[in-house]
Amino acid sequence: MSACRFISLGLTLLLLLSACSGIKKNRYAIHQDRAPDKNIDISHIPDAVPRIEPRSQYGNPTSYRVRGRTYRVMKSSRGYRARGVASWYGKKFHGHRTSSGETYNMYAMTAAHKELPLPSWVRVTHLGNGRSVIVKVNDRGPFHDNRLIDLSWAAAKKLGITGTGTGVVEIEALDPEHYQQPRHNAQAAKSTPPAPLQYHLYLQAGAFVSRNNAQQLQQKLQTILQLQNIRAVYNADKRLYRVRIGPLANVDEADQLAEQISRRGLAQPHIVID
Repeated sequence: MSACRFISLGLTLLLLLSACSGIKKNRYAIHQDRAPDKNIDISHIPDAVPRIEPRSQYGNPTSYRVRGRTYRVMKSSRGYRARGVASWYGKKFHGHRTSSGETYNMYAMTAAHKELPLPSWVRVTHLGNGRSVIVKVNDRGPFHDNRLIDLSWAAAKKLGITGTGTGVVEIEALDPEHYQQPRHNAQAAKSTPPAPLQYHLYLQAGAFVSRNNAQQLQQKLQTILQLQNIRAVYNADKRLYRVRIGPLANVDEADQLAEQISRRGLAQPHIVID
C-alpha cells in the first residue's frame, strides 16, 4: 500500500511514489502494522457503493516505478477480474494520505491495487470461505511479492483474513454506471451462509517457449528442493510451458518456497490461483 504522508501539496507524483515505496518496504520488513487496540463492531460498516467519480488527480500516472519494478496504470477497470492473494493494512497508516490524496481510514471499505485506475470499485470474494465485500480502490500497492490487493482493516475483517494476515481472493471490477445495489435480506443471508469456492494454489517458477528449457528448470528445482510436485505444463493459449509447484496447502507455504527459490537465484516465482 502507499498510505504515506504528503510533505506538501506541491510534491510531484514521482516524489510521492518514491516516499511510499520506502514505507512499504519498511512495513513488510518488520511487520509492525496492527489492528485497532479495542474491539470494533464491524457489522454496521456498509460496503462501498460504486458511483461515478472523476479519475483522481493523484496516483494515476501512465506508469511508475517502486523498488525497481515498473507498474502501468490501466486506462479502465472495465472487465477486470483476477485471482490472487489479499493482504491488509491498518493502524500504522490510519489517518495518512493515500496515493489518490484521500485520507486512509482503516474502518472504511477501501483497498490498494498496483494497476487499477483510482478510484475503482471491486467486489472481493474470499475463496476460502465464500464471503465477499465491495471496496473502493483509492490507494497504490501492495508492493510485496505475490500480493494482488491490500485491503483496509475493516474489509479484511469482514472477509475473515485479519487473523491469518492473508487470504486467497477473486476480485472483480464493478461498473458504477450500471451498478444496481442489491436488496439486502438479512433473514435469507443468515439461512444461506456463503460456501468456500474451489481453487488450487501454485507457485509458478517460470514460463518458456522451449519445452527443453522448462524441463531443465523443473529438474533443477526437484533436485534442490527435493519436491516431486513440480510440473512443466503446456498452455496452448499462450504457447508456453509453465513450470509450476503445487498444488500447495496455503500462502505461507508458497511464500517460503518462493523465498528459497529466489535466494538461490533459480527464478523469481509468483503465486498463481486456478
